[in-house]
Amino acid sequence: MAPPRNAPKPGRTLLALFAVMVVLAGLAVWQGRTTPKLGLDLAGGTTVTLTAKTPNGKNPPSEQMDQAVKIMTQRVNGLGVSDAEVAKQGSNNIVVNVPGEGQSRVVSLIGTTAKLQFRQVFASADGRPATGAATPAPSPSPGADKGAKNGGSPSPSASASPSATQSASPSGSATPRGRALSKALTAPTPKPSDTASPSASPSSPLVQPSGLPTAPAQDYPGVTDKAVVKQFEALDCYNGDRHPDGANDPNRAFVAACDQEEENGQVTKYILGPVRVLGENVDKANAMPPNAQQGQASWSVSLKFDGKGGKQFGAVTTDASRAYQQDPSSPQAQVAIVLDGQVVSAPAIREGPITGGTASIDGPPESFDQQYATDLANVLKYGALPLEFTQSSIDEVSSTLGSDQLTGGLIAGAIGLGLVVLYCLFYYRGLGLVAVSSLLVASAVTYLAVVILGEGMGFRLSLPHIIGLIVSIGITADSFIVYFERLRDELRAGRKLRSSVENAWKRARRTILVADAVTFLAALVLYFLAVGGVAGFAFAMGLTTLIDVIVVFFFTKPLVALLARTAFFGRGHPMSGLDPRRLHRAAQGPSAGTARKTSQEA
Repeated sequence: MAPPRNAPKPGRTLLALFAVMVVLAGLAVWQGRTTPKLGLDLAGGTTVTLTAKTPNGKNPPSEQMDQAVKIMTQRVNGLGVSDAEVAKQGSNNIVVNVPGEGQSRVVSLIGTTAKLQFRQVFASADGRPATGAATPAPSPSPGADKGAKNGGSPSPSASASPSATQSASPSGSATPRGRALSKALTAPTPKPSDTASPSASPSSPLVQPSGLPTAPAQDYPGVTDKAVVKQFEALDCYNGDRHPDGANDPNRAFVAACDQEEENGQVTKYILGPVRVLGENVDKANAMPPNAQQGQASWSVSLKFDGKGGKQFGAVTTDASRAYQQDPSSPQAQVAIVLDGQVVSAPAIREGPITGGTASIDGPPESFDQQYATDLANVLKYGALPLEFTQSSIDEVSSTLGSDQLTGGLIAGAIGLGLVVLYCLFYYRGLGLVAVSSLLVASAVTYLAVVILGEGMGFRLSLPHIIGLIVSIGITADSFIVYFERLRDELRAGRKLRSSVENAWKRARRTILVADAVTFLAALVLYFLAVGGVAGFAFAMGLTTLIDVIVVFFFTKPLVALLARTAFFGRGHPMSGLDPRRLHRAAQGPSAGTARKTSQEA
């Protein structure tokens, strides 16, 4: 008699599981790492103390410090670093502990102020100080010239585009590889100037923003602050500090600023108008790969504004587009993207206003790579820090746990695993080998998952994780016991082994799923409500709970189904653990035998 068409095929299931394990092992080798990353308590790491600075020199408000801790925690989690510790110390210090050596980049990024501003350009020139007695008239923007070299073909530097039909032609500066993080993202924000001018309205029927009085001189149209003009002419962006006073002050109507980094040996300096859009109005920021269809050869950072920011960005691009239509060489056709007082780029708005509420920042492929775009998107995603911080100290620290504690934990786990194995072999005999094999497969899958997560999301194995993995041994063993006991119940009822395997699985799988679901939900709630080591314990327990379901469904049950076809298990050998006669006698017990004897004598 042919088997039914929907009969289970345990051999194929086992082969599929082993194929997945081979793929996971290959992925781990392809990533270049075959051992798990260790956390701060097992391998040490980097510790930095950040000190808050205030204009009056007093201690910052507690609310701003708490907000800074929250933003730094979000940033470090966004970078994929596991088990990092961000804690407030005293009234003006924040201590950041990042596991692993060589984490200065991560520490620098999470302490970056990341104040983003969009300002219209009113003048631009080479970054050297003006020479001669006469005040030089501003020439067409060097930033715009960069975008029109080589026969007018713009070089990819920075762009803002809501669609394929409306785009901001790239111009401005780029950031050379290897220098972006050390200067633009990690340099402390300059102290805001005490002088402030009222900000202009973001909408205007004229080229300059509405509300600005007419400039007294024609050398710098629209610029009303003579002090800024004087500062601009004396500014040296080559040899001096590229953070001129007031460049990051959002309350100033006009500021002088420098390019973030030089490009082709040139640095541009700018006079920028009032802040038209703030970084607080950026709703989302994501790193985007190159898009050849849109002619984009570098990574970029895609920005999406909230409702207010979208309207403001549409207004400033309207003014810049109108300026370009009136005079293509006008510097007011550019919108500068300013990060921490430095101009990241200043694209010219050539094809009409951008009203879609989106923008993008990109640059030359040699500088705007995946790491730079990801880091920039991360610091912008969670908003600017409310305070300026300086690094008081940064140190490489050793492991906070000795080798004896780690060894003791591993020995405890080995003892627990050994006791489980001995119990399974003693109680279930041959069937206990299935439990032992399942534990080995679960351990292998867990190990591969930890290694892959370490490279993929920065997961680091710490002592709480190890505790969670050891506790999960009991959770995994519970699933085996539920299935085995259901199977033995079927045999006690007098059914054949092969049919008992399927009937017992139908009864056991619901119990297994419910038990694992409860454990997973508990781990999930604990992970989101707890912090630090407790969250790490919950993550490990949730991970191993999912692996337990996979192993039971795709290894334990198919293996039992295959073994049921062998003579050793199928005929109920006494050492198989599935002897129907022994199970029947065990079910009756001595009291049942005594009762039968008494009734016969009576």
